[in-house]
Amino acid sequence: MNNRKVIIFSAPSGSGKSTIVGKMLEKFPQLEFSISATSRSPRGNERHGKEYYFFSAETFRKMISEEAFVEYEEVYSGSYYGTLKSELERIWAKGKTIVFDIDVKGGMNLKRIFGKDALAIFIMAPSVEELRRRLLSRGTDSPESIEKRIAKAEEENGYADRFDTVIVNDSLEKAVDETAGKIQEFLNA
Repeated sequence: MNNRKVIIFSAPSGSGKSTIVGKMLEKFPQLEFSISATSRSPRGNERHGKEYYFFSAETFRKMISEEAFVEYEEVYSGSYYGTLKSELERIWAKGKTIVFDIDVKGGMNLKRIFGKDALAIFIMAPSVEELRRRLLSRGTDSPESIEKRIAKAEEENGYADRFDTVIVNDSLEKAVDETAGKIQEFLNA
């Protein structure tokens, strides 16, 4: 297969990453979303095989031992996320460029694995206060969970310089335009 390019989106929770990813998938028909696997429970209207492949922690650990993942991470204790090898092959078989929406450590792992064939984009909220406001307005997490995510976000922002490009999402329209420009450049290279 001649096209084995990947685009990696990482960001702290609440930075607007999934919204921007959705807009890029609409704008570029040659991109296809890689559905990650997780051992966490579905949130809201999430469905198996759409937003994530949901597995029990036990099944996830069995799949790790069977080397089913390109990369995986135990993000919180007992809470796994990973990229299935079968998912990459499925998308590449269609001749598409893979898009990942993945946590920061997973993003760094994928960049290390794919090197120059990967464009790693870090989406950053304009401030921790804005991040807290966005997480609260979602209404999907407990206050304890939000504080845990804020602490994690502060840590994750420290890794931004390891990505190919950082997009500060203070204006969604501007962030979408900047991201589209970076992707167009990468696809044409």
